[in-house]
Amino acid sequence: MGGAAIFDLDRTLLQGGTGPLLSRAMYDLGVVTRKLPGERFLYGLFDALGENIPSILLARNATLVARGRDGTSFDAAALQAAEAIASVIHPFALSLIEQHQAAGRPVVLATTTPFHLIRPLAERIGIDHVIATRYNLTEDGRFDGSLAGRFVWSRGKLAAVREWADENDIDLDDSYAYSDSIYDLPLLTAVGHPAAVNPDPRLSVYAVARGWPIVHFDVSPGVLKVPVIGVELQRLLFLAMPPFAYPYARFDVAGTENIPRTGPAILVGNHRSYFDIPAMIQMMRPTRRTGRVMAKQELFDVPVVGALATALGGIPVDRAKGGTESFEQAVLALEGGEIVCLLPQGTIPRGRAFYDPVLKGRSGAARLAALTGAPVIPFGVWGSEHVWPRSSPVPRVLNLTDPPTVRVRVGPPVEGLVLGPRSAAADTRRIMDAIVGQLPPEAREEREPTDDEIRLATPGR
Repeated sequence: MGGAAIFDLDRTLLQGGTGPLLSRAMYDLGVVTRKLPGERFLYGLFDALGENIPSILLARNATLVARGRDGTSFDAAALQAAEAIASVIHPFALSLIEQHQAAGRPVVLATTTPFHLIRPLAERIGIDHVIATRYNLTEDGRFDGSLAGRFVWSRGKLAAVREWADENDIDLDDSYAYSDSIYDLPLLTAVGHPAAVNPDPRLSVYAVARGWPIVHFDVSPGVLKVPVIGVELQRLLFLAMPPFAYPYARFDVAGTENIPRTGPAILVGNHRSYFDIPAMIQMMRPTRRTGRVMAKQELFDVPVVGALATALGGIPVDRAKGGTESFEQAVLALEGGEIVCLLPQGTIPRGRAFYDPVLKGRSGAARLAALTGAPVIPFGVWGSEHVWPRSSPVPRVLNLTDPPTVRVRVGPPVEGLVLGPRSAAADTRRIMDAIVGQLPPEAREEREPTDDEIRLATPGR
């Protein structure tokens, strides 16, 4: 016996419910000519708060809409709706489905939605099995207004899943289940690996109490959204760190309109100080977006700090292992429409190298762009080293009377990238040149640093 991966549909695989999309397809094709009373209100309530008794009553009584119709009369609408629904399923959910299948687990869609309406979607996204409410057919192939078997909801869903598991030699103790609804608690508690996905308020409380993972398929795996309000922790961090939260520094930020407000993007910048992070926060705040920041594995190895870095959207880069896993995580984030931010230099230059006007970078950004087609957006940070010198273990927080200015400039997408498998080195040079182009003129001047400047740029001195 082996385990399976069991997914709820509405507000789990996609942000809202499938009801409006299925209804629209049926109206467009003339399968249904009148709306059920209160339908629009109930759909809105479901999307906002999750599954509720009125919406379930609507689903339960939908058999009356089908009564007397031929069993194939909804097929065209179901096919049309499948395309619309598939386009809004979270890419991170699709990725998880593929991971379960690669591990040898059958993937099951367990939903209250009628089988004849949802089967084309399951086939469209590669689901292995469907457990759904079925409508009864008469001998001449027409719906008679009753159910064939269980209403697949709450305990009825668990009973249907148990029956399927027994028939297919599936061990529920070794299975995974994903749902947003407190009404799926019977199913979630019956499997060995439950997860609350985009949970409603009551399921959020229960999941926290039981120590279940709370996940959101609209963000990268591991990224934390605050329960109930559903806002990324990183976004709350941005809101909690306005410029005046740093009285020992001033910020001069421009060019943020070059950061796309939707879709994937690769942000690349130079690295001068640990204070680059607050500077990047000020850069991102006006965009109302969050990003996945690639950082050294050592940061994630620190207790508590590492867990927080992951929850905030960090991607650990383990150079000892070639960085393959972090590269795959970054690709997944970009394919999911997110922003990935990296500093191609990898580390803050030390000593004399800190003043080299030619920036040297690794090829990760170029390879990500070649694989995903995401635009590469350069930014330049200048002056952060005066707030937190490389030689100091902490920032200079007492410099309140004349705080240094940290300058951040964001440029347009890098042009002229070849984006080929053999062009990573040349594309990296173009990317680094674009970053230098966002720095002030003095950054491009070749000069001999003073002994004091070298000391400030050297750790532990």
